[in-house]
Amino acid sequence: MTKLGFLGAGNMGSAIMKGIAFKHSSIEVYAYDKDPAKLEASKAIHCKSECELVSICKYVLLAVKPQVLGEVLDTIKPCVTSETVFISICAGISEKFIRSRTIPDAKVVLVMPNTPMMLGMGASAISTDEKTSPEEFVFAKSVIESCGIAEVIPIDKMKEIICINGSSPAFIYLFAKGFVDYAGENGIDTDAALKLFAATLKGSAEMLTSSGMTVDELIKQVSSPGGTTIAGLDKLYAGKLTDDVKAACEACTRRAYELSQ
Repeated sequence: MTKLGFLGAGNMGSAIMKGIAFKHSSIEVYAYDKDPAKLEASKAIHCKSECELVSICKYVLLAVKPQVLGEVLDTIKPCVTSETVFISICAGISEKFIRSRTIPDAKVVLVMPNTPMMLGMGASAISTDEKTSPEEFVFAKSVIESCGIAEVIPIDKMKEIICINGSSPAFIYLFAKGFVDYAGENGIDTDAALKLFAATLKGSAEMLTSSGMTVDELIKQVSSPGGTTIAGLDKLYAGKLTDDVKAACEACTRRAYELSQ
């Protein structure tokens, strides 16, 4: 049995634990959280301390808030060995930061997950470097894929990817709010409007990945000359929607770099 320990049992950590319980019978899961109540619903073996967990497990999944990670790493430093493999889902945290607080040659796998992971529909970016073996990386990737898909990204682009999959659910929800609010303002039941828009999002996402068409081709497919869609698109183009999206992504990335200092 491969031993995997979770430092932190919040929403994301708990989601991954549940995914493992369904898909990986060969993994023995351990967990520690300063709030024991967060562990009650998990099937993990509870540890008494961070160091106890690290001493037992080869793989350690870091699922605490980025702001407290430094303190956690300082605590476990005496227990970290050259065999320990860290899987970090802490946004904006680099492999260099983890090594600076533990050991210089620590094996680190970085993951940028997103909240749909809580429904088993996560879309995670994952990366590592040469210090982690291919076999260790394959295992780490399989852990993350227990809750959705994982795409391999160069390790020096893990801050830039945050806006694409980590923060983008919030951007999508705000976009959806505009449509649902419009429906309510025009006497349409907002629950019905939300269901229609959400189903449209799912279908559109499938078209993006499975139709074989480019984004521009898909837009054109919906847009009859002189029709209603063109009228709406003209307003979005006039408002420079794509420029606003890029600006949001740039702001997100800048903040990731600030948090990593």
